[in-house]
Amino acid sequence: MNGLTYALIIALITGVFLQWRLSGRHIRHIRANRDTVPENFADKIPLDAHQKAADYTCAKTRAGLAELGVSSLLLLIWTLGGGLDLLDSLLRTYNLPGLWTGTVFILAVVLISSLLELPLSLYRTFSLEQRFGFNKMTPRLFITDLLKNALLMLAIATPLIVLVLWFMDNAGAWWWLYVWLTWLGFNLVMVWAYPAFIAPLFNKFRPLDNTELAARIAALLDRNGFTSNGIFVMDGSTRSTHGNAYFTGLGANKRIVFIDTLIDELSYDEI
Repeated sequence: MNGLTYALIIALITGVFLQWRLSGRHIRHIRANRDTVPENFADKIPLDAHQKAADYTCAKTRAGLAELGVSSLLLLIWTLGGGLDLLDSLLRTYNLPGLWTGTVFILAVVLISSLLELPLSLYRTFSLEQRFGFNKMTPRLFITDLLKNALLMLAIATPLIVLVLWFMDNAGAWWWLYVWLTWLGFNLVMVWAYPAFIAPLFNKFRPLDNTELAARIAALLDRNGFTSNGIFVMDGSTRSTHGNAYFTGLGANKRIVFIDTLIDELSYDEI
């Protein structure tokens, strides 16, 4: 093994060790304070809700450590274990042009890695989230989302990979600049396109029809000099009972989105 290989191993072990140590401290702190609601929230949060939040956070942190272990193992298998070399040798037997061999190689690595990590995703959705009463996802919806994500990845990533590899082969010493500009442009396009074209493939969006709440949010935006192309409610309750909200978009596609569970569970002041 050369110096770069040793550096990779040391960096990986150090990163995993630090994350395990920090996560362990996090879990111990939560468990030590599980049976007492913080004083500032004692009149607002019941003890059973506080304990449920503590148990969920610990379980989610442990699941994250398991995912970290699996991803680190896969990295070692792909690199030091010879997985990348084996896949490259297999693809070269098909005698595809170099550009397409590289493209298929990258897509295959992503696809195989996603399949190997699928059991963790199933556990997170149908065991962890289900155990704490947060999951609303059905197996059918899970599979549908999985297929949609795969098709979107192929449709979006394939031309991007082809273009990047073409620059690397044909743009000379300045290939990295063209790749950076391509990546910058791609991200800007995705920020613009996501709310209008991609997000609706997975969720339904409707304008916020609560006139009093919409007026209060609009007044808040005005006070802060912020403009939006609409305030929308997303049917996140079809997948989870978690409440959340986000801002997304660029230019004319900027929008504020509330997940319906948040609208249903919080007061106007909290929203």
